[in-house]
Amino acid sequence: MDRWLIVGLGNPGPEYAGNRHNAGFMVLDELAARAGGRFKAHKSRAEVLETREAVLAKPLTYMNLSGGPVKALSDFYKITHDRVIVVHDELDVPYGALRAKLGGGDNGHNGLKSITKSLGTRDYLRVRFGIGRPPGRMDPAAFVLKDFATAERKDLPFLVDRGADVVESLMTRGLDVTQNEYHRADLHISGPPR
Repeated sequence: MDRWLIVGLGNPGPEYAGNRHNAGFMVLDELAARAGGRFKAHKSRAEVLETREAVLAKPLTYMNLSGGPVKALSDFYKITHDRVIVVHDELDVPYGALRAKLGGGDNGHNGLKSITKSLGTRDYLRVRFGIGRPPGRMDPAAFVLKDFATAERKDLPFLVDRGADVVESLMTRGLDVTQNEYHRADLHISGPPR
């Protein structure tokens, strides 16, 4: 059975742990908890957890260099780009919403830019974790490096859990079914789809 490579994007280190930019790491931690395993250091400059279905990975290179570890892992485990799922924060999706998609641009996201360059293709699956736009005139680069606001943190565990659900749905049911189920509404308002 061909395994999946599931990559969560973030920045390493405790000072970044609660940042909006680390939503991908948060979802990967939830997937690891569900698998009952622990991440271990890998020579690809990532923390990795292997399961029967997937290789879960958190690159340790800072966001703008994420592509190197992703390429190294896809080569090491012989996983083709059509079985790569990248979980990342997304400014153009409102907080409380999750979107799955295949390919597309990087929308100024340096992690995606690096991965696309390293893999030589845009055609990998993405789980876009909505963080919304910054308030007022705040620089988006500063906004993504701030922790989730107090009001947002109330819903964050639910959204991280739902992000892990979206990843699992992509693996087992494919993109179309996943989009139909999880794109219907902002999730924390409408509750779980049934």
